[in-house]
Amino acid sequence: MRRKDREITDKNKIREIINACDCCRIGFCDGGDVYIVPLSFGHTEQDGRYTFYFHGAKAGRKFDLLQASPRVGFEMDTGYAIVPGKDAASCSARFQSIIGNGIAEIVTDEAERIAGLCALMRRNTGKAVTEFPKAALAETCVFKLTVDSLSCKEHE
Repeated sequence: MRRKDREITDKNKIREIINACDCCRIGFCDGGDVYIVPLSFGHTEQDGRYTFYFHGAKAGRKFDLLQASPRVGFEMDTGYAIVPGKDAASCSARFQSIIGNGIAEIVTDEAERIAGLCALMRRNTGKAVTEFPKAALAETCVFKLTVDSLSCKEHE
């Protein structure tokens, strides 16, 4: 990271920033192109390592790319605001952001699929949902991103 003065390494602060983010944008490799998708997410953390869970349809570009190329990049941010200056050249921006890389894969184990959906529901609704209709489970693709590396940055 070029701006070491903005780097966040404190695990508690990183956790706070992740919890404040509204979505996670995943960049999939699509041949010579990048396909970026903003997604709602749930996550788990074990020994400082993050796993993010997502859901979607069992068809379409995202689903196809998940199967074709598991290496992905991701980004999440919060608190973005322009900080006006005396003139246009002296404006700045306030933000907190996290970027990283990892492996995305479709979750096939039924217990982990449900655990991933529970993490999504807890994060997005604040409720501890533990049961899902069988028909909805059958139609839903649950996938996870196992984070290999991440960096966190803040500009106040």
